[in-house]
Amino acid sequence: MNVPVRPRICVCVVLAGLALAAPLRQARAGSFVVVDMRAQSEVSEISRLYVDDQLAATFRLDADHPHQIARIETPAERVNHSYVLCGEITLRLPDGRTEMHEVNGEGVLHHPDGHTLDALGTRNFTEFYLSDPEDPTVVERHTGRSSLCAMPSS
Repeated sequence: MNVPVRPRICVCVVLAGLALAAPLRQARAGSFVVVDMRAQSEVSEISRLYVDDQLAATFRLDADHPHQIARIETPAERVNHSYVLCGEITLRLPDGRTEMHEVNGEGVLHHPDGHTLDALGTRNFTEFYLSDPEDPTVVERHTGRSSLCAMPSS
């Protein structure tokens, strides 16, 4: 019995293509943007953004670098992400002295892909959080401090 080879090859090629395409769909990621700007009273800032317990960005601000923008990649299969912001901000006090504040905050991001989030500080630069001025439902802030934040040793 003589069986044509061509249909078998086509089926194998199609199946191989589908097998390769499935991981590519999963690998595609969404992204969002975080903007951190130095406040007028800030001398400098070093802060870290963790998304889903992984370091996603480090911000270093000073007079020569008053703002920084980071694009954060997210896995396509997830729509909610935990976040933690922590770091150190050096402020210039009205009398000219400087003072360092540890900043720390956490929360959950709901469907952040495609959004631009601002890194903000409150309570005399002791609370740090993300905010979306266009859509407040994107960021859920949690009160308290994150245990993920630890003062860097250097």
